[in-house]
Amino acid sequence: MSHGHHHHHHHHHVDPEAGDARMAIAVGVNMLLTVAQVVGGILSGSLAMIADALHNFSDAISLVIAALARKIARRPANAEMPFGYARAETVAALINYTTLIVIGIYLMIEAILRFLSPEPVTGWMVIVIAGVALVIDVITAMLTYAMSKDSQNIRAAFLHNVADAMGSLAVILAGTLILLFGWTWVDPLVTLLIAGYILWMALAEIGSVIRVLMLGSPPDMVPSAVLEAAQGIDGVAGLHKAHLWQIDEHTTALQAHLVVDEGAWARADGIKRAVKDEMQTRFGLTQVTLELECSRHSCAAPQDWGGA
Repeated sequence: MSHGHHHHHHHHHVDPEAGDARMAIAVGVNMLLTVAQVVGGILSGSLAMIADALHNFSDAISLVIAALARKIARRPANAEMPFGYARAETVAALINYTTLIVIGIYLMIEAILRFLSPEPVTGWMVIVIAGVALVIDVITAMLTYAMSKDSQNIRAAFLHNVADAMGSLAVILAGTLILLFGWTWVDPLVTLLIAGYILWMALAEIGSVIRVLMLGSPPDMVPSAVLEAAQGIDGVAGLHKAHLWQIDEHTTALQAHLVVDEGAWARADGIKRAVKDEMQTRFGLTQVTLELECSRHSCAAPQDWGGA
């Protein structure tokens, strides 16, 4: 379920204040729901409901983190943070996915223990509270859906909610089966399914977040194609010691040594401009820093990637 959103070729700046109120409403509603589900889970003896409550609580926390990160990310670049604060959203996404993984593992352990020593569960209470939870999950998902398309961070929070809605459906099913047939084993089974889904979703998404933090090249860009495009420009002898990385989810940067043909040194500035234009039009690279070298004095045996 990895979402390969390719935003590197176009930069859309979402109205910064848009969505703040929606986020606040979503947080408030999820906090209330968590309390209702924990109380309901304890009274009815349903582990699946407590699983859903924990997930909902992580939802509310993830929305708080996401909202704070959005605010921080809007701050302009300065001497202390020359790249700006946009990565605050990436850090928030990492925290959220890590939390989901921890919750998923905890719920799996609890469900296995419940299988080993079953406990009675009151089915009707489970159905009523899970029904309320489902409605709230759907509303929260609708509040954050539009914003999730443009932000790793909000997408993490949105996916929490989608998982929650599915969790609530599963809890309703468990409650119904317990009520009709007295199958209390369905409760830990549903808990395992919720936990498995949480883990699968978080592990599928966390990789792209770590890639940004590890200064990896953009997954939707072929690094060798970037070098070839530059080398195809008249007067360029080569490009080496290149660094291609994502500053944040929407901005990719390139830094490299540009080797100019010996005979073309007089128009080196024009060649550099042509390379930058090619990088922007073809790959959406707006942050390009090039160090000029004449082919006569270029680095000895340079590597294509990395290096000072």
